[in-house]
Amino acid sequence: MNEESEPQSPVPTPTPHKRRVRYKGKNPRRFEDKYKEHDPSKYPDTVAKVRVGGKTPAGQHVPIMVSEILEVLAPQPGERAVDCTLGHGGHATHLLKAVQPDGCLLALDQDPIEIVRTESRMRALGLPADSLVVKRTNFAGLRKVLTEVGWTDGADVILADLGVSSMQIDNPARGFSFKEEGPLDMRMNPQKGQPASALLQKLDAESLATILTDNADEPRATLLSRALAQRTFATTTAFARAIRSALPQSMDDEEKQDTTRRVFQALRIAVNEEFSVLDTWLRSLPDALRPGGRVVVLTFHSGEDRRVKRAFQEGLRTGTYTAISEEVVRPSPAEIRDNSRAAPAKLRWAMKGGTDS
Repeated sequence: MNEESEPQSPVPTPTPHKRRVRYKGKNPRRFEDKYKEHDPSKYPDTVAKVRVGGKTPAGQHVPIMVSEILEVLAPQPGERAVDCTLGHGGHATHLLKAVQPDGCLLALDQDPIEIVRTESRMRALGLPADSLVVKRTNFAGLRKVLTEVGWTDGADVILADLGVSSMQIDNPARGFSFKEEGPLDMRMNPQKGQPASALLQKLDAESLATILTDNADEPRATLLSRALAQRTFATTTAFARAIRSALPQSMDDEEKQDTTRRVFQALRIAVNEEFSVLDTWLRSLPDALRPGGRVVVLTFHSGEDRRVKRAFQEGLRTGTYTAISEEVVRPSPAEIRDNSRAAPAKLRWAMKGGTDS
């Protein structure tokens, strides 16, 4: 007697295990393949080891002078705070927590890549959704953004950290560093403006020499500009080699390395028009502060610091500011030891006058 067979479900085909890519040698060479840099939460021991050595783990950013900034800004619960340069969110996270409950942080950044990642991390803190407002914009337009979010009378505390974030420096695809090969780009917002390679092709020797002098105090600006102007460099490493080749053979490797850093800095400032952006922001800053409002600016270049110093001194002279930092504040030796990228940082602050000051 034949019994009717029960229908059988098809046996699912197992998904083949995909092994991680193997590399020649001990470690992967490409930044994109360095898993520890992209997911540091899985490798806390490695991150800690790098930090102990006074370095910043690749792909991360260690906020500078946090305690000094919080002491000066003194953010209070219920206040309005602004971080003009969100970056990795290190300073912003401290400000956001300090103004709770009932306070709000407005965070600005022009980088379309990092702003998405940082906002996601900050939303994961579990604080009220309306306590954080993130806007992708250059901070030169701060006054306009304040109006858009309804803060027409300004903010209580404002921070501007003018340093390039470590995520931008460490990622070769952004073209800020010659440590690893990448396109010679350097744009803070890669969706806007022209990359450094295009700017170099257009600049004549005299114009490039002016940029190297004004933006980096480069003593060999004329010599370098003659060798580099109106030339084509597709990658950061090719540009770095050309800089070194143009320098006198009598210079040692450390001197050539320092010169190369200055040239990269000068070109980055020009590509992003950083000085003109800062000047615009400083002019609009008093109107962006409520009476009694406090502002802190972190600079990493003498040209930036001079602009901030002059603006604050002029504001004090006219009575716009009731107090400013008498001297520049620098990171402690301990912080520099723990984070070498903090070494060039300079902090200046100002307080706006008014009934609440």
